[in-house]
Amino acid sequence: MVAIEGAVVLVTGGSRGLGRAFVDAAYARGAKKIYATARDPRTITHPGAVPLALEVTDPAAVTSAAGVAHDVTVLINNAGGYIGTPFLGGDVEAVRQEFETNFYGPLRLTQAFAPVIAANGGGHVLNVASVLSWFALGGSYAASKAALWSLTNSLRVELHPRGIGVTSLHVGYIDTDMAAAVDAEKADPREVAELALDGVEAGAFEVLADEITRQVKAGLAGDPAGLYPELVP
Repeated sequence: MVAIEGAVVLVTGGSRGLGRAFVDAAYARGAKKIYATARDPRTITHPGAVPLALEVTDPAAVTSAAGVAHDVTVLINNAGGYIGTPFLGGDVEAVRQEFETNFYGPLRLTQAFAPVIAANGGGHVLNVASVLSWFALGGSYAASKAALWSLTNSLRVELHPRGIGVTSLHVGYIDTDMAAAVDAEKADPREVAELALDGVEAGAFEVLADEITRQVKAGLAGDPAGLYPELVP
């Protein structure tokens, strides 16, 4: 288990939305240092954060970030994107682009920072997934988050011997720019960030941040018809 107090935290996509909420929460918990990444580091405005330029789909940028942030003990893979390409008739390149951000991005970051975290005495990785890891809505987005869930489970096993814990965060709509056009109940990003960091500090494998996520996860144990009633004749 890892305490955020005294930790060196890196938050990808840390300029706004849930990423900014992670920066705020880590700062409030007494993190020793917080790196906040963005494509344009000038958009990082938190006075307690160290801005760091990063495009998670660029391997060279990831390697460079790991070289700069050589004291990290907690990695928060928050950066993500939504395209939501349908599979039938959809653009395969758009599907590939979504996976580059939501799957290969966290994979590259974890590969780059696992040796850093281990060299600093161990720590934790938090991957921001989704309720759609377990529910097929949104085409390529849901598939990329399902892949991230599987990746997270594998990384948890691989990183355990190195003294690195891994937590996945699953949540429905969050009240951020990404969901601005959605007319549905949305979680407060500040509350989601606090719950996720509670999970990190407790060594939780998964954090299910709202009721719809808990219901969908429970539904995985049943017949698929329970989650997809439209398939029932």
